[in-house]
Amino acid sequence: MNNNLVPDDLWERIAPLIPARPPRRYRFPGRKPVDDRTALAGIVYVLRKGVSWADVPPERTGCSGVTCWRRLRDWTEAGVWPRLHEALLLELRRADLLDMDDCSIDGSHVRALKRGAHTGPSPVDRSRPGSKHHVIVDRHGTPLAVSLTGGNRHDVTQLIPLLDAIPRIRGRRGRPRHKPKCLYADRGYDFRKYRRLLRARGIVPKIAQRGAPHGSGLGKTRWVVERTFTWLHQFKRLRIRYEIRADLHEGLLQLACAIICLRRLRTAF
Repeated sequence: MNNNLVPDDLWERIAPLIPARPPRRYRFPGRKPVDDRTALAGIVYVLRKGVSWADVPPERTGCSGVTCWRRLRDWTEAGVWPRLHEALLLELRRADLLDMDDCSIDGSHVRALKRGAHTGPSPVDRSRPGSKHHVIVDRHGTPLAVSLTGGNRHDVTQLIPLLDAIPRIRGRRGRPRHKPKCLYADRGYDFRKYRRLLRARGIVPKIAQRGAPHGSGLGKTRWVVERTFTWLHQFKRLRIRYEIRADLHEGLLQLACAIICLRRLRTAF
């Protein structure tokens, strides 16, 4: 049953990244730890279904929700999820499935029920506590980098951090790619300062101008980032932020990005 939640191709890529546990004691070893793949199945189950950790069905996943949460905590602190995402981006570029010439960036609000770090009064939800998912994608909508901020943070504050978060993606002859040639964004990113910063990096800003009438044509290229948010929020655990710890929610967000990259690899072959 776990194979439905953690298919072989996902497990083959994540298994080498999981840190080894210390050996069990010879005397009084205690209960045998749950298998890593079983724990990952529980994490993916919560990510997809959006249930609380206490409601994880052991008969469906093979372990308790508390165990899954602990593995999520340990693997997040070990940096497993960004390394998994980077490895899949490398595979996509090697297969010529990554087009970074034209990239798009945007942010999306989610409600935060339990507050915690990276939350703030959301300007689109009656000042209720919220967070923001920020993502930059390639021409096909493949997520290149994601970040989490408070709901009251302006989208443009994450423009440079997201560009810096794009890993140096190898996989083809020549220099690794780590920046787009053109960056598409909506009116929220229309600031002269950031246009200058983009040009200084050799990136052509394709940003809608504030005050200009709608119908500029940028939507024909920028719609892919909106579709990526739709893909991300199909994982029900990401629609509302339940985790108090920001790093755990961001870890689930990075895992979802890795799964989206893996889907792109599957559909291409």
